[in-house]
Amino acid sequence: MATYTFFTNPRSRGLIASWALHEVGADFAVVPVGWGDKPAALLAANPLGKVPTLVHHAAEGDRVVSEAAAICTYLAEQHPEAGLLPTPAESGHYHRWLFFAAGPLEQALMARMLGWELPAEREGTAGFGSFDRTVAALDAHLSANAYACGDRFTMADVYLTSQFDWGLNLKLLPRHDAFLAYAERCHARSAYQAALAADRELYRSTRVEA
Repeated sequence: MATYTFFTNPRSRGLIASWALHEVGADFAVVPVGWGDKPAALLAANPLGKVPTLVHHAAEGDRVVSEAAAICTYLAEQHPEAGLLPTPAESGHYHRWLFFAAGPLEQALMARMLGWELPAEREGTAGFGSFDRTVAALDAHLSANAYACGDRFTMADVYLTSQFDWGLNLKLLPRHDAFLAYAERCHARSAYQAALAADRELYRSTRVEA
């Protein structure tokens, strides 16, 4: 049995977890999940039936991890040899930008995609404040740093880049030079290229089976 069972769907947030799995060199088995009926094994692990869901077949028993950001951080912790955890000096940036991507950035992008305009007087009630302020904070950091933690790629960049991909591909994020250069650096990684190729192959195979 593989160390991990990975429930995913092509062209979904599953690509984030796939990239993380490839970055740490994990031994995993893929279980494709359609948009209709969900496999019983997935529902047993995650009653929401969401992908990605990861089951770690640990020595003391199975551990279930869902939510893409949680999967990323879990894998980095389980595979410290991959060198994707922050050093003590990098820890502040690591946690700040990982949770910034999972919170304010995703909220701001979703609001923009759905056409939700937050009145200026209500900005204090939203975690992202405003779309423009969220973008400006990220632009300032990436204009001065190659990666989330500075000069070194960490697991925080897997999740942050994935949010960039969503925002840029749907033309939600402005195409600032710092954003495009950051995405290009991260996309050049062999683990990202392997995950992208696997996602495309899964898409082809599931379409044929359908």
